Amino acid sequence: MATEAPSPGAAPGPRGLPRTGIGIDVHAYAADPVPGAVLHLAGLAWPGERPLEGHSDADVAAHACADALLSAAGLGDLGSNFGTSEPQWAGAAGAVLLAEAASRVRAAGFVVGNVAVQVIGNRPRLGQRRAEAEAALSAAAGAPVSVSATTTDGLGLTGRGQGVAAIATALVVAAD
Repeated sequence: MATEAPSPGAAPGPRGLPRTGIGIDVHAYAADPVPGAVLHLAGLAWPGERPLEGHSDADVAAHACADALLSAAGLGDLGSNFGTSEPQWAGAAGAVLLAEAASRVRAAGFVVGNVAVQVIGNRPRLGQRRAEAEAALSAAAGAPVSVSATTTDGLGLTGRGQGVAAIATALVVAAD
């Protein structure tokens, strides 16, 4: 059975078999939000919602998607690609990080199949903007992204309303 050329840091695998990656991101709500600051989540702005704190825009959904893609391609994780020590990513939109991650995955010789992300938190309520969120993240990834949401019934930091988390999975396949 032929094996694909491994991407940096990745073990070779059988050609044609899909590879999966998992990404997780968590951000706390800003303790002292700057007046006019807006929450960014799933590639969308959420005016009137308390913003999250982070080096970039703290979009946990976009960050988890990017993390999952990078992991699937064996390219490390979000921090090793867009770390806080790199000033060019300060304040960057999550959709920009996701697009750059997808570009790096493609440059490493992979086709992005799809990404699924689940947001975990009490607010904002994603239901009415799910299609908009999927469109925004899909455009950034250049591949289908499905979005779902859940709460933790009052448990943990998300249940206590201290922040928001997201978990994503990505599927990539070596390009022919």
